[in-house]
Amino acid sequence: MALQAGIVGLPNVGKSTLFNALSNAKAQAANFPFCTIEPNIGVITVPDERLIELEKLVNPQKVVPTTVEIVDIAGLVKGASKGEGLGNQFLGNIRSTDAIIHVLRCFEDDNVIHVDGNVNPVRDKEIIDTELQLKDLESIDKKINRVEKQARTGGDKEALHGLEILQQMKQHLEQGKNARAFNISPEEKEKHLYDIFLLTIKPVIYVCNVDEKSVIEGNEHTKALEESVKAEKAEILYISAAIESEIAVMESFEDRQLFLEDMGLHESGAARLIKSTYKLLSLITYFTAGVQEVRAWTITRGMLAPQAAGVIHTDFEKGFIRAEVIKYKDFIHYKSEAACRDAGKLSVQGKDYLVEDGDIMHFRFNV
Repeated sequence: MALQAGIVGLPNVGKSTLFNALSNAKAQAANFPFCTIEPNIGVITVPDERLIELEKLVNPQKVVPTTVEIVDIAGLVKGASKGEGLGNQFLGNIRSTDAIIHVLRCFEDDNVIHVDGNVNPVRDKEIIDTELQLKDLESIDKKINRVEKQARTGGDKEALHGLEILQQMKQHLEQGKNARAFNISPEEKEKHLYDIFLLTIKPVIYVCNVDEKSVIEGNEHTKALEESVKAEKAEILYISAAIESEIAVMESFEDRQLFLEDMGLHESGAARLIKSTYKLLSLITYFTAGVQEVRAWTITRGMLAPQAAGVIHTDFEKGFIRAEVIKYKDFIHYKSEAACRDAGKLSVQGKDYLVEDGDIMHFRFNV
């Protein structure tokens, strides 16, 4: 599934350095604004310890993890909503993504220029938010003009209700609040807001790019940011892009683990960010497990068995008959498909089965 998360932030906050650590793609990471002019897309492997355990038991010819796409978007500046600093291009790149990874500089370093002169992540966040909100207000105003005519000339009750929601959203944005914090049901959001592609309605993770000594407990900058975003209930991660760069060039898994242990970390910031992004996009994983391959498949939470089968091939969905399902914990406990079957832990599910994260599945179909 080609779902994307876009890395955004002001210039020189560490976006491209972080992107390089996440991906094999190489974005230029220079000490000046706009070093990333075109968006860089990286297909990132999602770390999943369950694949390692399944490989041990099945001993397949190959193992295929699942992935998520990360887009490194060039730094925004004040005035981006009006086209300043290549703003229209950057905002267009954000619009095409499904979620936002907002990187904020939370470290002091006289050798790295800050576009506004000093380190202040709360101010930096507000700059980005304001530019995105201004662009959203443009989109809202355009739709209000369309719906207003329909509501007044035709007396359409549904259009009148939609107009009321749009006006409430406009007031919300004018108060400096992001659209994702607007109280609206999923049904009404789909009906009245789906076609204007609001930027601030996208789910967000805040990444505090910190120095080495702040990577576990944070610092005064991260605490100030946490206080400012408390109402958003968004996830905040402390990551040192400099540390991640060191880890990225290490050849062996053992070297990386020793380095992390020395830093007092259980896993890399890149791994934590990828897992959090996967969750933010409402993605889950199911597995297929056989001697040819053990493979992780990405689906959206809430998918039924035929839709999940369609991720493998459209014929699987069209000709779906049934799904044979083993829960991951049962497979690990009984150690094979045959043992799970003998123990009554293999269930046969139909078209209404809601796939759960970690399900090991085998599909029967006929086209």
